[in-house]
Amino acid sequence: MSYDASNIKLLDGLEHVRTRPAMYIGSTNVRGLNHLVYEIVDNAVDEFAQGYGNSIKVYLSDDGYCTVQDNGRGIPVDVHPRTGVSALRTVLTTLNAGGKFDNSSYKYSSGLHGVGSSVVNALSEDFKVHVYRDGRCYEDEYSKGVPVVQLNKDGTLPYTDAKDSKTGTVVSFKPDKSIFSTVKFKSSDIKTRLHETCYLNPQLTVLFEDHTVQPVEAVTYHEPNGISQFLLDVNSDETQVSDPCTFEGTYEGDSGSIQVEVSFQYVESLQEKIIGFCNNIQTV
Repeated sequence: MSYDASNIKLLDGLEHVRTRPAMYIGSTNVRGLNHLVYEIVDNAVDEFAQGYGNSIKVYLSDDGYCTVQDNGRGIPVDVHPRTGVSALRTVLTTLNAGGKFDNSSYKYSSGLHGVGSSVVNALSEDFKVHVYRDGRCYEDEYSKGVPVVQLNKDGTLPYTDAKDSKTGTVVSFKPDKSIFSTVKFKSSDIKTRLHETCYLNPQLTVLFEDHTVQPVEAVTYHEPNGISQFLLDVNSDETQVSDPCTFEGTYEGDSGSIQVEVSFQYVESLQEKIIGFCNNIQTV
């Protein structure tokens, strides 16, 4: 068998994501499908962590779309100096591009690999984004990671309540059925992830609506007591012999700060249960 330069394949743009999706989202079953939701939600949570916005809304539509709406700063839409196109289009079509590599823009974030939104875009047969900032609504649309329209600077936000926000981002995507073994989201796992996110971010409110079931399921998550309440709920089936003990601290170093919060409780059990998170992501 010959092996020469003609055997070396070069994959352009987001083609590698579509060729090897499991490298980016873990699998192409329902777990990987749900991971698309988490990637977009994590971006919204990161905005909240920087002090911008206080609510996130997640909708599962009966037509196969998932929509995530936040009231953060909105993805920048001005022209990127290196790519020559809008920053919005740059982050949605380029791997390893994002504001989280810039410490002045994001002090804390759920991920630093710069693949989240672009991977979701690549693995969606339809991907729409609306950005509200500078008093305008910008809208863009893609199919399988490829732009299908020109960036519209005079768009209309898809949800009435979003229009009340001065800034924010609304992402709506429909996973590509040629990639996934199922395109039906597992809402129970999504709700668990959203609820845990609110335990970790006590000032955040997350609204979840599932329109794939009847009657429509709507639930709001808000946990002002943080991980202490998380602990109580995790141990709700146990005989609790102490109240939660919670403490936190911050280490300031040359490369930045590290914040740690810990809560523990004694229960009548022979097994210990340890749950850890780093930057809002559970460290399984």
